[in-house]
Amino acid sequence: MTAESDLNKNFRDQSVLITGICGTVGEEILRQLIEYDVKNIVGIDINENKIFSLSHKYKNNEKVKIYYGSLRNKESLTERMRGIDIVLHTAALKHVGVCEDSPRDAVLTNINGTNNLIDAATEAKVKRVLFTSSDKAVNPTNVMGTSKLMGERLMTAATGHGKPIMASTRFGNVLGSNGSVVPIFANQIKNGGPVTLTDKDMTRFIMTLNEAVHLVLESVFLANGGEVFVTKMPVVRIEDLALAMIDLLATKYGHENKNIPIEITGLRPAEKMYEELFNDEETRRTYEMDNYYVIAPALKTVENTITTKLNGISLTLSNTPYNSALISPMTINEIKEYLTSRKIV
Repeated sequence: MTAESDLNKNFRDQSVLITGICGTVGEEILRQLIEYDVKNIVGIDINENKIFSLSHKYKNNEKVKIYYGSLRNKESLTERMRGIDIVLHTAALKHVGVCEDSPRDAVLTNINGTNNLIDAATEAKVKRVLFTSSDKAVNPTNVMGTSKLMGERLMTAATGHGKPIMASTRFGNVLGSNGSVVPIFANQIKNGGPVTLTDKDMTRFIMTLNEAVHLVLESVFLANGGEVFVTKMPVVRIEDLALAMIDLLATKYGHENKNIPIEITGLRPAEKMYEELFNDEETRRTYEMDNYYVIAPALKTVENTITTKLNGISLTLSNTPYNSALISPMTINEIKEYLTSRKIV
């Protein structure tokens, strides 16, 4: 794993552009990056109110500039990328239900928008681009996952041959982020229940916001081009997560644990019972590091493909699909310790 001092060295005097800077991940990247010796940080988003408040928050930091900007506007992207060295691409339509209801908009933002970003970065001669993907991109069953998979493939196909080094990261569920299950459960517990689950046996990979951002920052400089980086992370049964949160929060909100009911609502359209972070086909080209898996590009035309080392770090070939149904989940007590020690609740 790259030490903090190495990360600071890598980012020193670099100009960084963050798309989706007003989102949970984008804002945390900004918060961490300003602690490094970056030259400057440019952020773009389409959330006008949040742009205003975030700009006010950092008004005294001359290194930070935040603008309105859409992935759907290539000319605007190209303008903002002038003089940029590194692009961290977090902007997307991320909610499964929203993308199912508005698939054309998901395509325009997540696929066409990523293609616009690649073209703008290439034209501006950016050095490195990192795309934030999702576990739902693996064997996708929904529009959001499909659009994220296409984003990954576009990044892989665009790298090399004198173009920017482009790679992707796959996130699990970032606990505590906007729209994640943790604030939803917390609010339901505060109101006395019920806590709603789609299925008791559903499993998910989980990660903290800090872990997600660290994956992004490290992967930028580990990449040779075209890879997909996956953080090793624990698995929870959603029912166990709900029970752990009831144990932690019910009395805080003036309720008894036993009086908080759990209600099963059934699977939503295109929702999986489990999550995957790489599949059987990808296993043949997936390598293991201490804290990450690295999926090599399938396209043989990509330069600098992985062998047994990645930027001097030794790798071993993995042999098992990374599937939440195949990994022993955390116990309720382990979940409680995880949530409290990381200050998620």
